[in-house]
Amino acid sequence: MAQTATPRSVRGTAVVKIESGILRGVVSRGVAAFKGIPYAAPPVGELRWRPPQPAQPWSGVRSASSYGHDCMQLPFPGDAAPLRTQPSEDCLYLNVWTPAQRRGEKLPVLVWIYGGGFVNGGTSPAVYDGAHFADRGVVLVSFNYRLGRFGFFAFPALSAEHPGEPHGNYTFMDQIAALRWVQRNIAAFGGDPDNVTIFGESAGGMSVNALMTSPQARGLFAKAVVESGGGRNNLLPMSRLHDSGPSGVPSADQVGVNFAKSMGIEGDGPEALAALRRLPADKIVDGMNMASMVRTTYTGPMIDGRIIVETPEQAYRDGHEARVPFMVGANSADLGFFRGHSMDKALAPFAPNQEEARKLFDPDHSGDKWPGAPHASEIPYVFDTIRAHYGKAVTAADEATAHAVIAYWVAFARYSTPNAGGEPRWPAYNRGSDMLMNFTSHGLPSTWSKAWCKWPAVKRHRRTESRRVGGATARICYRSRWSLRSRLRLP
Repeated sequence: MAQTATPRSVRGTAVVKIESGILRGVVSRGVAAFKGIPYAAPPVGELRWRPPQPAQPWSGVRSASSYGHDCMQLPFPGDAAPLRTQPSEDCLYLNVWTPAQRRGEKLPVLVWIYGGGFVNGGTSPAVYDGAHFADRGVVLVSFNYRLGRFGFFAFPALSAEHPGEPHGNYTFMDQIAALRWVQRNIAAFGGDPDNVTIFGESAGGMSVNALMTSPQARGLFAKAVVESGGGRNNLLPMSRLHDSGPSGVPSADQVGVNFAKSMGIEGDGPEALAALRRLPADKIVDGMNMASMVRTTYTGPMIDGRIIVETPEQAYRDGHEARVPFMVGANSADLGFFRGHSMDKALAPFAPNQEEARKLFDPDHSGDKWPGAPHASEIPYVFDTIRAHYGKAVTAADEATAHAVIAYWVAFARYSTPNAGGEPRWPAYNRGSDMLMNFTSHGLPSTWSKAWCKWPAVKRHRRTESRRVGGATARICYRSRWSLRSRLRLP
């Protein structure tokens, strides 16, 4: 267990003692930051495709002044949250931001889970800096988790190798291990282990849904926030570990065998597994990122019977989720970024008549800009890092909106409701009144034609209630830097 209750600040550094040893972090502007803390052993060699194992203790004082490696991946072109470390398999590290000076009170804890389609992402991007949360009296934790085939992989020999262990969903096992670390150690940083809120965006939001519905994650958090977490339908089914799923979806084991064959490895026994573990990390990535993540040799999350016992969608329908305060929301043009990256591929079959084909795609594919706030654009507002993200383009209205948004998140973490300050009241969801909170800031002129504004879907959007929070409200047919529509559910 962690030993000290408060970081000890000395000349711009802070020292804490946790279960694995002593850490020295960095103090800046009243915030103590501890980065690159191992929460599990490096998942390399024989630990590739094993549940996270305990981190080894160290002697002396370990520097916690820089991020650990982000997890192995192929960088995504045009990423809005570029990594600042070299990706590696040795990546199970977390970071903590906490007020440098406190009065001994237990502080609420927010645990961030980044997105990236489960194949990209990490904790090092500047937009995820937790200092602004700590400046508001919250302990902010972020952690890396395994991605791609390192995070989701099944193979017949894995089940036989360690029969008592869970298999397949190593990403979620890492996340659960990080939350258990928080329970054991966060008091050393002034955090309250009984007041932990998990929040995530995109694949991080999907992870929050998985943790909300996983029996292995019960009791590890008290509140949850999903930002653009999406959901699955018949077009995006979840694989089962050993058996074929509905509509002929192959088992995760079979997908693993398919990948082995693509690497020239035959069979599904221990020798084949050993050969897979000897493959260099870049061969496991095999050119996969968010621009090319739909593969016959990759499953993503799967139903394994231990970590994930049913799809989160089914669990929510049946009322099997954790009964905790819950916020969920999405951006006004969520997932629109995929259209830009897929444009050339979508039009390629029509190359002989390219101009006519492009006309047929108009107006939804005319140009490279769309109205509304695209996927992930809320993050710099939630973290109040818009200056780091947008630079000189930030307006006073943007900053006011960001200050309001982070205040809602902090209030939710502290009081289980966002309605603790002087901002407009955020009504809770109930079956009789499906209330939405719509955050917006100044918009930028769009390249779209006026005809787009006459579409039925857009007309419906124009009738949606909008509340001014911070800056001016963005109007339809303007490109809003951010617009989040979100629901609040209280137990």
